[in-house]
Amino acid sequence: MFVAGLVFSITLIFVIWQPRGLQIGTTALIGAVCALVLGVVSFTDVLTVTRIVWDATLAFIGIIILSMVLDEIGFFEWCAIHMAKLSRGNGHIMFVYSLLLGSLVSAWFANDGAALILTPILLAKMRILELKPKTIVAFLLAGGFISDSASLPFVFSNLTNIVTANYFHIGFAAYSATMAIPYIVSTVVSIAVLWIVLRKEIPLHVRTDLLKEPDSVLKNKTLFRFSWFFLALLLGGYFIGDAYRLPISLFALGGGLVFLLIASLMRTTDALRIIKTAPWQVVWFSIGLYIVVYGLKNAGLTEYLTFVLKALSAYGETVAVIATGFIAAVLSALMNNMPTVMIMDIALSDIPHTALAYANIIGCNLGPKMTPFGSLATLLWLYVLAQKGVKISFWQYSKFGLLVTPPVLLIVLLSLLFV
Repeated sequence: MFVAGLVFSITLIFVIWQPRGLQIGTTALIGAVCALVLGVVSFTDVLTVTRIVWDATLAFIGIIILSMVLDEIGFFEWCAIHMAKLSRGNGHIMFVYSLLLGSLVSAWFANDGAALILTPILLAKMRILELKPKTIVAFLLAGGFISDSASLPFVFSNLTNIVTANYFHIGFAAYSATMAIPYIVSTVVSIAVLWIVLRKEIPLHVRTDLLKEPDSVLKNKTLFRFSWFFLALLLGGYFIGDAYRLPISLFALGGGLVFLLIASLMRTTDALRIIKTAPWQVVWFSIGLYIVVYGLKNAGLTEYLTFVLKALSAYGETVAVIATGFIAAVLSALMNNMPTVMIMDIALSDIPHTALAYANIIGCNLGPKMTPFGSLATLLWLYVLAQKGVKISFWQYSKFGLLVTPPVLLIVLLSLLFV
């Protein structure tokens, strides 16, 4: 346990620190090699981890490629400007609309897509609107929170969703039906709590006339109109694939590549450049960190968690759901949600309560918002902001996350009991 914990801790420290520009995927792979050399994991374990995460990883690549192409044609910028214009200059309404937009983007293009694509667009628009620095930070903190808290409704909305759905053999339709209410509750409660906490930084009036007209940012209006039809078609494909037990990555990656090909043929984007600039480091991060964490499983962490979760289940479904969600949340905040979801899935495999699998997802999606290193989406979000000249300190973020996350998490977990 000591060696496994040491390898994991050092790997996570370097992932967060990123000395001399060392990228997160490279660090995770180095950690995985160290775990293998030190005997913390075996080659068989590596194959086991690959079987668990391959579908989620390929699906993520597809979703990001699709998001990047849509970004190229002006899809997200059109949505952001349209959202701002609809507020008619009311700062509080614009705050709500921006979070609703973030919720939809996170649901359809995953939390990492929302962090990578939507964040720089919203930041640019807020600077055009001449908002005060404190107001910009408030909007950014709220947007960063909603990107994870709203990543619940579809299997593809978060890597943690895909891993858990695959592990427990939960179909796309069954998953969506169960998570529909928690998603709505999470979005509404998140907006309410965020408004209460940040309302003093929200201006009463915003000069939306400073923004361009939405249609002016579109690179190809024909492809833009077609994209709405394509997204609806792709969603239908997920349900069809569910009926035939096809992997979700077949549609996520396939859809992303097909749309990239269409955009390339219409000379709207450069396919080779998109593929080259896709965040491949996330792939290595996913596989590498999962291998490192599997060492903790071998050291007995999952057995201990199973014992605790079984004991809590004896007190009834309500206690079990809330406890599972908060254990997953705390672990995610401390050691990142990607390894946590796998550890918790393994620990829950001997407990016959499907509701706990969903509680684990909710905990792993919301819990990481308590620390800056809790989720990959937050790490990407902070990196994007740093590149744009916005610095949010560890304590500034943690103070905000610890204040907002627990009440939202509790209410969303309770909503799961009514499904």
